[in-house]
Amino acid sequence: MKKILLTLIFGILIYSCTSTKIGNHKTKYFDENNMEISRSKFNRIRSTSKLLNIPGDSVNHKKLTLREKSGKITNRAILESLLEKETNQELDSNKPIVIVYYPGKDPCNSSGTATKESRKIWFWQLENGINQVAKIKPIYIYKDNDGLEKYDGVLTWYKDPEGTIERQFFEYHYPCSSFVVISKDGNYISYFGEFGKETVWEATQLMNK
Repeated sequence: MKKILLTLIFGILIYSCTSTKIGNHKTKYFDENNMEISRSKFNRIRSTSKLLNIPGDSVNHKKLTLREKSGKITNRAILESLLEKETNQELDSNKPIVIVYYPGKDPCNSSGTATKESRKIWFWQLENGINQVAKIKPIYIYKDNDGLEKYDGVLTWYKDPEGTIERQFFEYHYPCSSFVVISKDGNYISYFGEFGKETVWEATQLMNK
């Protein structure tokens, strides 16, 4: 009888610990204002592509964030200097700076069926459009070069100087890649996650006024 009782108590303890562990790891969902929402609402909002999902403050948290942000930096001259040193090219202080940012390898930027030839065409079109708008070329900056080998012979990427681009414009690891356009006065528009060429052209046009 005593053995049966001990076995029963032991089983209850194991079940209790397991239940607590599972409960503690239940995924929680948050909107762009960091307010907890239901999973269904999270998925419904995310499906519109107006917001992007990113990791939250815990491993079992998922959070929505706006895909576009605007602001102003006060150190455009310092940023210019850092980029010029890293890329060994001179920037025009009276024109916008367009930066395409690669955060490192993730499921988004390491998947897909694009070939080297199709990448060449896509980026040629991107650069051609930017040139028509502002007579400039984008600068390709990376945080972690893992996965960039597929761009060999297509693009030249440069290391983020002193982590400045990430620190000023990209708070999280947004999937695929992102971009930011900075005007001559330091105003900027940043766009998070996978983007189309037209979005870059529009932002460049706005920051070229």
